Amino acid sequence: MTMLDDRQTAVPWPAAYPQGYAVVDVETTGLARDDRIVSAAVYRLDARGEIEDHWYTLVNPERDPGPVWIHGLTSEVLEGAPLFTEIAGQLSEYLAGRVLVAHNAAFDWSMIAREYARASVVAPVEQRLCTIALAKELRLPLPNHKLSSLASHFGVVQEQAHHALDDARVLAEAFRPSLRAAARDGVRLPLLECRPLTEWSDSPVRPRVGHQPSYGQNSWRPSRKRPACPYPNPGRYSADRPLKQGMRVAFSGDTSVDRELLEDRAVEAGLHVATSVSRLTSLLVTNDPDSVTSKTAKAKSFGTPVVDEAAFTHLLRDVAPATPPA
Repeated sequence: MTMLDDRQTAVPWPAAYPQGYAVVDVETTGLARDDRIVSAAVYRLDARGEIEDHWYTLVNPERDPGPVWIHGLTSEVLEGAPLFTEIAGQLSEYLAGRVLVAHNAAFDWSMIAREYARASVVAPVEQRLCTIALAKELRLPLPNHKLSSLASHFGVVQEQAHHALDDARVLAEAFRPSLRAAARDGVRLPLLECRPLTEWSDSPVRPRVGHQPSYGQNSWRPSRKRPACPYPNPGRYSADRPLKQGMRVAFSGDTSVDRELLEDRAVEAGLHVATSVSRLTSLLVTNDPDSVTSKTAKAKSFGTPVVDEAAFTHLLRDVAPATPPA
């Protein structure tokens, strides 16, 4: 029996599953706290993952559009687009009462929450679901956690990568069989609480959007022995380039995604997960860069690049392959 057969057969549906989903994709000017959304798309799905309708808009970021070579949206294209304050109401209608679903939901949710906070509006989202985490729960045999790999696994054709509308469509079509597989096997959905920002400040303080500790504030976790990274360290991460296999990544502080899952994803992408920060560290990932810890202190002293969890998980979508030896 295929997963599409459940409409003709009496497959029991878990009563605890949500009653509706909003599959979301946003394209942005970058990955930092002050970056803005340039386009957004939502596909609304019913309780069983069937598509109900969809919505798409460009958004004027009121600044440089950032990586045009990725999303293809120039300043000229965005000049006449509505501001986020002008589309916030419409977006709310598509999100309200539904679980936000995204491929790397921490990033999409953080960008949406910040835009709502700038507009002095509370985002109508209570829970989110990351399709990467769901793929892990289902133990799907994927070569990596890129959207293209998930799409290929379920036979979904991707027509225009990094276009919000097409990415959201692809994800909606891949989420449906994922949801049905979870229902069939009695898998608990990896839902996380969303805590909307209620105010916005342009100060350098970084809000911890949707933060949910994986461990207690002062908890200790034994290190997990991992196989050695097969790729040489290509050096430090640069904001204008993707992560590259072999880069040495360290983590500090609590994460909304379980730390071991986050580290597993980094290792599967070909990165070296380090337990400490040194001059060889390519990147430090932390949601609290101003905390007084040995890792953040060393990162500052060595000039090690620092990104938050949402930006890091977004970068994991497109890790460049290691440079082959001469």
